[in-house]
Amino acid sequence: MSETHAGGPGADVVDILTIDHREMLELIGQIESTPDADRRRDLADTVIAEVMRHAVAEEMYVYPAIAKHVPNGAEEVAHDKQEHDEIVQVMKRMEDADASGTTFMDLVRQLEEHLRHHIDEEESDQFPRLRLHIPVEDRVDLGEKVQNAKKLAPTRPHPHAPHSALFHKTVGPGVGMVDRLRDKLTGRHTG
Repeated sequence: MSETHAGGPGADVVDILTIDHREMLELIGQIESTPDADRRRDLADTVIAEVMRHAVAEEMYVYPAIAKHVPNGAEEVAHDKQEHDEIVQVMKRMEDADASGTTFMDLVRQLEEHLRHHIDEEESDQFPRLRLHIPVEDRVDLGEKVQNAKKLAPTRPHPHAPHSALFHKTVGPGVGMVDRLRDKLTGRHTG
């Protein structure tokens, strides 16, 4: 583990991603315990934006590192991208659902289920192997790249966008800029 704050400069990428996981699940818990539909919508928009930023940053930097350095990494990355696609599909339906309806809460629970499954696989299997096969200096460098990527990443689900580092590095910042502009113009809460 890095000697600096887990989420601050010099943080190990595994620490950063683990903190993201906790924050996402905490937001979902707040949605589930909030009776106010407007507050649920705001929290849902925030969790969607956080999940998108996290997923895009993983696809840009973490997954290529896993594919390159971790045994059977390419197969794991393909599996992870499939799970990201399933999560994006649920979030897109959530984004379009009425926050006061039962469908919305069913989608929140589906999102939580998908996230918990994905998080468990990453934290129990991939992250320990990432730490084993990638030196701490490289993980800190990955952490900085992930933090920077999250600042430019899209905040809305785009189900038809490819889950590739090249797409996210070339087209993604433009999509992210448009998303942030739309968020600002519509008053959407994104964290």
